[in-house]
Amino acid sequence: MKRAIIIGATSGIGQEVAKILLKEGWKIGIAGRREAALEAFQRTAPNQIEIQALDVTQEDAAEKLHTLIERLGGMELFLLSSGIGFQNMNLREDIELNTVRTNVEGFTRVVDCAFSYFKEKGGGHLAVISSIAGTKGLGVAPAYSATKRFQNTYIDALEQLAYMQKLAIHFTDIRPGFVATDLLNDGKHYPMLMRADKVAYDIVRALKRKKRIAVIDTRYRVLVFFWGMIPRWIWKRMPVKTPGKT
Repeated sequence: MKRAIIIGATSGIGQEVAKILLKEGWKIGIAGRREAALEAFQRTAPNQIEIQALDVTQEDAAEKLHTLIERLGGMELFLLSSGIGFQNMNLREDIELNTVRTNVEGFTRVVDCAFSYFKEKGGGHLAVISSIAGTKGLGVAPAYSATKRFQNTYIDALEQLAYMQKLAIHFTDIRPGFVATDLLNDGKHYPMLMRADKVAYDIVRALKRKKRIAVIDTRYRVLVFFWGMIPRWIWKRMPVKTPGKT
């Protein structure tokens, strides 16, 4: 039986991915901050799901992740589906620093833990859900877009490190656009909004193919392609909007 750890599976995209893997016979270890939500999901498939409450911003997150891996009996796939983001045009310090704490410090803590595990075991598949927001600096959400760019670059660096150390670790950087989850349930209108279950299907397909970078979906692939062609002097004049959270 194949085994996967998903951090951030208490709701949204992470949980939808977990549901697909469960149907395909995987054994899943799920982690997140809300223990009650973890327990409720575990009851849907008690023989296939192990749970662990953890907060990626806390220093004991890596230790708790190791505990979950041991309880699961190992892992072949690690998926990080956890992060935060806010529009913050007033640059409130608490919002910016909390975003960095989760999307940079917390991200690094658990991704490094997974990398070290796969290094010790001889290989594996390390995947993260970042965002198309890492493509450009977004004025309405400075910390969010910057931390997503950090995630993109960090996975690039780990891939090179794995090659230098001759490790059989595969990497997938998943970059979705706007997804209809509870975190976007704020009454605002978001263009090209995608269903979480459809996004999860595309993610699982990308994971099976071991795609290095997966922009989801086709509309956003086109959008990101043209974003990359926009000169800086034009970009700074564009009123680009982002989700309130992710």
